[in-house]
Amino acid sequence: MTDTIRDWRIHLKVERGLSAHTLRAYTGDILGLQTHIHSLGSTLNSATTGMLRSWLASGTQSPNTTPRRLSHATLARKIAAARSFYRWLIQNELTTNNPADRLATPRIPKKTPRFLDVNEAASVVENPTQEGWFLIRNKALLEILYGAGLRIGEAVALDVIDVKFDQRLVCVRQGKGRKDRIVPFGPPAQKALREWVDTMGKEGALFRNRYGGRLSARSARRIVHQAGLKNGIGAVHPHALRHSCATHLLGGGADLRAIQEQLGHASLTTTQRYTHVDAAHLLKVYRAAHPRARTTTNSSPQTSSVDEIMAIHQETEDT
Repeated sequence: MTDTIRDWRIHLKVERGLSAHTLRAYTGDILGLQTHIHSLGSTLNSATTGMLRSWLASGTQSPNTTPRRLSHATLARKIAAARSFYRWLIQNELTTNNPADRLATPRIPKKTPRFLDVNEAASVVENPTQEGWFLIRNKALLEILYGAGLRIGEAVALDVIDVKFDQRLVCVRQGKGRKDRIVPFGPPAQKALREWVDTMGKEGALFRNRYGGRLSARSARRIVHQAGLKNGIGAVHPHALRHSCATHLLGGGADLRAIQEQLGHASLTTTQRYTHVDAAHLLKVYRAAHPRARTTTNSSPQTSSVDEIMAIHQETEDT
């Protein structure tokens, strides 16, 4: 890694507050770009837009495999990394050339992340794998992921002092975007966390590994994954529990602003994209509240059913 790339990485970490995951990805992207540019007999400072396009078109290749095209999401990330790098170079008067400005960002198809229904979520968080204190820890972890809708990195970064048991609140420090927030959780998570803390002690990291150190995000993901498999739901990603939390809040009547605060989203648009509207609940609320949704005979709200909504949805899809 050159001094220039290292200084840019420090800028991303200290001034922009990017997560460790994003830092690794962006740094890897620019190091890959540097290797590609050097293979063309040029340098990062003198690279052209055409060189950057050839870098993106080269795809990705692992040893003993053929190159494959990059996904739209990966392309968008690499372009974002290149734009950030060259803008930083210009701001620091290290170059006047910005070949990344003329790169077009691909449209990324919007996907609704997987979520569990209430019974599935309950099965996962109440029946984790392992035994002994591992079982107590895993249940506490799963309860706070689902009950508070935390990101996996936020959960493993918690210390015991961050949990306010009497108020059923957890202080998430330096979440995404380096923002702190206070998040509520419910009685089941309170009970599981109390049992875990009484078992392992009231100081230091909240979730610990077998050696007493802080549990890693990778290990936490494996715990969630295995809990899903144990309960016959399939491979469950931690984000599925986070998304399930938001979905069930919305279905229970919570408004998007409240869910935005719960999840720690900077933009309400992000909340709208990551929450799945409960169609039956939405139709019920609409018919109860809108004056044009009432019947003409008795002005009482119509009843609705999931089957009716699914039929409407299917008719829309067919047309």
